[in-house]
Amino acid sequence: MSETEKITINIGSVDLGRVDLLVQEGFYSSRSDFVRTAIRNQLERQKKAVDSITSRKSMVIGTLSFTRHELEQKRDENEMINVKVIGMLILTDDVTPQLALDTIQSLTVRGVFKAPDDVKEALVDRLH
Repeated sequence: MSETEKITINIGSVDLGRVDLLVQEGFYSSRSDFVRTAIRNQLERQKKAVDSITSRKSMVIGTLSFTRHELEQKRDENEMINVKVIGMLILTDDVTPQLALDTIQSLTVRGVFKAPDDVKEALVDRLH
């Protein structure tokens, strides 16, 4: 499974030219390298804010995955979960829409949400 996601950004022609100049002069290996470095630097500058928000909102940072078996256990225990993730949430291919509805009260995903399409569709009203 890939640890990266592809995104598309719009950038002005002058800024793009400046990025290309830095790439040409060897400061960065590519446009993507420049963008990744800029994002990491900005995230490091905002680390305290991110840490404060994730702590206050009880969010998991990283990858969180639920299988059919794990959600069936939650259902059998009559437990509804509130999922809050910064990174990636994975509901495995064996999770059914009904099982997801029976066990997931709410979803907050800042990053990537991977699940079968029918499960995503079933949970759309619970996604914040």
